[in-house]
Amino acid sequence: MSTILPRYVEIAVNLGDPMFRGVYHEKKKHTDDLDQVLTRASNAGVDAQIITAGSLAEVHDVLRLADTKRGLFATAGCHPTRSTELESYGAPAYMNALKDVILANPCIVAVGECGLDYDRLHFSPADAQQRCFKLQLQLAEQVRLPLFLHSRGAHTDFVRILRPHLSSLRLDHTEPTPESKGSVGVVHSFTGTLDEMQELVQMGLYIGVNGCSLKTQENLDVVKHIPLHRIMLETDAPWCDIRPTHASHAHLEAFAKSSPQLCALYSPVRVKPEKWTENAAVKGRCEPCHIGQVAAVVAQLKGIRLEELASQAFQNSVDLFRLPLL
Repeated sequence: MSTILPRYVEIAVNLGDPMFRGVYHEKKKHTDDLDQVLTRASNAGVDAQIITAGSLAEVHDVLRLADTKRGLFATAGCHPTRSTELESYGAPAYMNALKDVILANPCIVAVGECGLDYDRLHFSPADAQQRCFKLQLQLAEQVRLPLFLHSRGAHTDFVRILRPHLSSLRLDHTEPTPESKGSVGVVHSFTGTLDEMQELVQMGLYIGVNGCSLKTQENLDVVKHIPLHRIMLETDAPWCDIRPTHASHAHLEAFAKSSPQLCALYSPVRVKPEKWTENAAVKGRCEPCHIGQVAAVVAQLKGIRLEELASQAFQNSVDLFRLPLL
């Protein structure tokens, strides 16, 4: 094992989820173990975490966490599946409230989660999602923050709506080159095609990778080709863990054999919720410490050292979100 533990920025985690309070499907299974979750993350080299907020109400819940725990930051926005909620509230009032909370809280480092999700139109129709997305692009221009983006089954419309805003959103006012920063945001939990990924990278966007990005062989082939200077790592915990049925699991098993000490940090012993103890993680619940699993798989796909992959993803995240990390 390397004497220097790889460092990570967890760019997408849902620490406000009831699972981290021991509640599953509205039933209390064990005591609140968020402190243990955060300790395991720190032990695994996670220096900072960005807690995602999918609605105005969630922003306030997230801020209560970010204000009390070191190394926690937040996003503020309206998830595409909540678009009808925004319109029912009243779009001008909702956006003004978001703007106020962003300007009042420096721990908010991005606008989002925003974008389009055509896989779940039963929550919000496409036209409402598009209106909501455009409003948040305008908000990002006003508050001068990067975007935390979501795109599911909607690539063509996603690009069509975002592209005209790129120049005004770009924080350094420069056009991106193949090796420059010049980005306006990250498309998180990416599961799209190779062509889609390449178009997003050409637009200067970062690509966020988690367990859901590594399910199939096609997914692995796409992730293999994400340029190092455009990749970020995440777990989207408590969701998106790497499972035995995923194409990535064989790579994780290989990593466990070659680096058992690191694997122990990235893959702590897990038990059923009813059998929880302070020293155990929970089966079926992804945690921020699992970000090392994602990094290990991506490094193997790219044929590079874990330390190199982790270092580049760390720097990408610090650069985009302007995180005060040394």
